[in-house]
Amino acid sequence: MDFLSAIKSIAGEECIFCNEMMSDHTTFKVGGPAKYFVVPYRAEDIKKYILAAEEYKIPYYVIGNGSNLLVSDKGYDGMIIMLGRDLGNITVNGDMITAEAGTSLARLFNTARRHSLSGLEFAAGIPGTLGGACYMNAGAYGGEMKDVLTKVVTIDRQGNTHEYKQGEMELSYRNSIFIRKQEIILSAEMKLCKGDVEKMTHKVNELLEKRKEKQPLEYPSAGSTFKRPEGDFAGRLIEECGLKGKGINGAEVSEKHAGFIVNLGGSAADILALIALVQDKVYAKSGIRLEPEILVLGEE
Repeated sequence: MDFLSAIKSIAGEECIFCNEMMSDHTTFKVGGPAKYFVVPYRAEDIKKYILAAEEYKIPYYVIGNGSNLLVSDKGYDGMIIMLGRDLGNITVNGDMITAEAGTSLARLFNTARRHSLSGLEFAAGIPGTLGGACYMNAGAYGGEMKDVLTKVVTIDRQGNTHEYKQGEMELSYRNSIFIRKQEIILSAEMKLCKGDVEKMTHKVNELLEKRKEKQPLEYPSAGSTFKRPEGDFAGRLIEECGLKGKGINGAEVSEKHAGFIVNLGGSAADILALIALVQDKVYAKSGIRLEPEILVLGEE
C-alpha cells in the first residue's frame, strides 16, 4: 500500500485532496500546492494520519485557519492536516469551557458570552482557531491565552497524547512548550469568570472598531508580521525607517499600520523579500533585528 492509499483508508476519499492550493487556506492568500491535504472529521483520525506519515516518512504540518502562516509559492511537498469546523466541539461546565482545536476564536467567545462568561473578549477579533492560539499564546489588547488556559491536550509525533496543566505550558510572548516539543494541540480547557453580557458586548465592539480603525483588515495579511521587540514596537521602528507604503511587487508595508505586510496581488516570494528588506533597514537604523511572528512553510 502506498501513502495515498493508506491515508484514504483512514477516513475515506472525501477527506483527502491532492495538490490543494494553499492560497485557498491562508489569510495571506498566497501559497502553492500541498501534495496531500487532509481534513479530519474525528480527533482520533489525527493520530492515524500522523502515524501513517511517520511510517512513510512524509513531512506534515497542522494548520487551523491559516491566519499566521506564509506558504511558499512552490507549495509543500508533504501532508497538510487542517483542523477545521469538524473539530470544533465546545462544552461549558460552570465557569469552565472545553473546546476542540478547530474551534474559531470568534465562535468560542460567542459561546462564552451566551453563558455570561468573561475573559475571552481580547480574542473575539483574532482570525484564528483555538489550537493555533494556544500554540502561539495568541494575544491582543492586553489579553493572552495564558490568562485563561488551565489544561491543553496534545499529541506527539509518535501518536502519544499528553495533558498539560496551567503551570506546565511554558506560555510566554508568542511562545509555548508546544512549539518547543512540536506537538499538535487537540483540545483546551479555559477558566473564565461571570460577566455582564452587555458590558462584554460593548467591550468587544470597542475592540473590533479599534482593530478596524488601526489595522489593514481590508487586505490579505497574516496579522502582525513581526514580534514586538523588548521595550519597543515593531510598527514604530518600521515607520521610523520611512517604510510605510514600501512595496515589492504586490507585497506592501501597510500605510495604515507599519507592523503589517499586506498582499495586494503579490507572491510569497514578494512577501519574504519585503520581510527581509524591512529587517535589514530596521537593523541598520536601530540595531534591532526584528523577528517574524508569522510561520513560513515550504522552500522557495
